[in-house]
Amino acid sequence: MKERSVDYSEYQKYNDSFFESFDTVTQVVAYTKSEEEFKKYFNQIKARFQELHRLYDIFNNYEGVNNIKTINDQAGIRPVKVDQEIIDLLQFSNKWYVEAGEETNIAMGSVLEIWQTYRDEALSNPAVAKLPPMEELKAAAQHMDMDKVIIDTANSTVFLEDPEMSLNVGSVAKGFATELVANEMKEAGLESAIISAGGNVRTIGYPYDSVRNRWGIGIQNPDRLVVTDEENLLDTAFIQEASVVSSGDYQRYYEVDNKRIHHLIDPKTLMPGDYYRAVTIVTADSGLADFLSTVVFLTPYEESRAFVDRLEGVEALWVMQDGTVKATQGMETILKSKGASGK
Repeated sequence: MKERSVDYSEYQKYNDSFFESFDTVTQVVAYTKSEEEFKKYFNQIKARFQELHRLYDIFNNYEGVNNIKTINDQAGIRPVKVDQEIIDLLQFSNKWYVEAGEETNIAMGSVLEIWQTYRDEALSNPAVAKLPPMEELKAAAQHMDMDKVIIDTANSTVFLEDPEMSLNVGSVAKGFATELVANEMKEAGLESAIISAGGNVRTIGYPYDSVRNRWGIGIQNPDRLVVTDEENLLDTAFIQEASVVSSGDYQRYYEVDNKRIHHLIDPKTLMPGDYYRAVTIVTADSGLADFLSTVVFLTPYEESRAFVDRLEGVEALWVMQDGTVKATQGMETILKSKGASGK
């Protein structure tokens, strides 16, 4: 509900964006009392995302920083002392790996690295695009045991017992970082904002425009990759103090024999999931929404629907391979197509 004590006439809407973290554009929209106040929050958000990007990076080293790549580089050699943000991310991922199933396994870096290599080669030269040999994938899959990720909270260290294994936190890091930043900004005094990190959307409060009490968040249409106006969206979800995260076959893909080969790899088959075109999760926590969007995408509909229905405060939307859209009852109540609005 709106806080009636807010004087909306004091607030103006501002927005800005940056591209220095998680290889995506991060947009910030906020209602603040001045442009100076907005810039203060924006700069804090940008700096914090950059810091978390360095910590969760699996590709690059940074002077004076032990990050996920450092942990991977020291697999089978020694424990690595890391910042609390890494400990928190890994514990969060392990907790939901146990509760939600193996579809999102941050220890499958050995398999995902192979897929990354073949994707990069295909994108640089489509004529040579091909699938990785299954024998190669199966050999790498012998090194993705989450039980061999040893987290020592007392000493703030992480050790990969298997020297051939590596972590890949791509399925959760961006959402986890977005949630962390949103909560920090709320503590700093930001009351009305949207933080959208490449489609991982986290709202703070509601719009201070005296008209709406919910933000309208567009849901990507997997058939219309360039969203130039509202007509190109699949739908709009109206939320307050919540997150919207989508996963789909339209993100990071290449083609082999006219078939789209996307980046969401099923740990059971070691191949891209093919149950849906896209799924969208709405829940309070952006890290959980990010994690669950992958789990749901890689799970057959009846099973994933039953799983979502068991979770309190989690709603989902599925775009099936034939374009049919299915949604939980709670999701339908917040969709524009079903009559919802921001008022």
